Amino acid sequence: MKQLVNKEVSKTVIGRTKETELLLIALLQGGHVLIESVPGTGKTLLAKTFAGVAGGKFKRIQFTPDVLPSDVTGLHYFNPETHKFELKKGPVMTNFLLADEINRATPRTQSSLLEVMEERQVTIDGTTVQVDFPFMVIATQNPVESQQGTFPLPFAQLDRFMFKLPADYPSFSEETDIINQWINQSEKQEPESILSIDTLEDAVRKVREVLVHKEMADYIVELIRATREHASVEWGASPRAGVALVKAAQGSAFLEGRHHVVPEDVKKMLRYVLAHRLQLTAEASLTKSTDQVLDEIIQSVDTPVELRL
Repeated sequence: MKQLVNKEVSKTVIGRTKETELLLIALLQGGHVLIESVPGTGKTLLAKTFAGVAGGKFKRIQFTPDVLPSDVTGLHYFNPETHKFELKKGPVMTNFLLADEINRATPRTQSSLLEVMEERQVTIDGTTVQVDFPFMVIATQNPVESQQGTFPLPFAQLDRFMFKLPADYPSFSEETDIINQWINQSEKQEPESILSIDTLEDAVRKVREVLVHKEMADYIVELIRATREHASVEWGASPRAGVALVKAAQGSAFLEGRHHVVPEDVKKMLRYVLAHRLQLTAEASLTKSTDQVLDEIIQSVDTPVELRL
């Protein structure tokens, strides 16, 4: 599955195999993804292409400061023909929602996604509506420090994203391929939708059957608790982060063709799951990055050596 999805996405998006794999893991485990980078690095293109390859309904919201919560979730409106109030569902009622430049919306509008991201339902003027399977939010944002007119995502919102992906600049060869792809538009291949609902449901069932042995579960809990005890961390990871790390490790093992989680799965996923969930102290943030702190945490916790599978 990983190879097929990467093959289709790479027809349009060059050099994003790692990001595509993480998007696929999030999809299989019911998670959501936040992609952060400076403008022009293909965040929106990656999200749109992945959603197209995965199939299902796709909708996009271009967030700006004047977008209201009702523009996201929907509202009841008075129909003069029927003389009744009717429900108009918002763009959130879809399979794949691209929340483009989410940090340009006000905190009030950002919070309109909290319920649906956690509970897969939307409450509109007292009416609760369930979203269909699959449901996934792919949000993009520009770095807050470098952009005017942005609003930092609240901690409660960040904690609902399974992964935060930094979309780095492409390598020299990848950037050359991007230029050549634009020059040779006539030779460009369009990606195809290759995942059906039945395929996804089967994969979701299999990934959740991936074994997480007791030693691995204890290892994950120790890592999570170590974030709360580290001297450089003001706010550590929540229990929800621990569950997300288990799901991410299961997804990593599944895509590698294994039926059990190993420590490498946990370490591979750790930064993407925890980096956006930690708040460093004011003093530590002057001399350290979150990745450096996570490195110290990994080194401080003993890695399971032998698993009785």
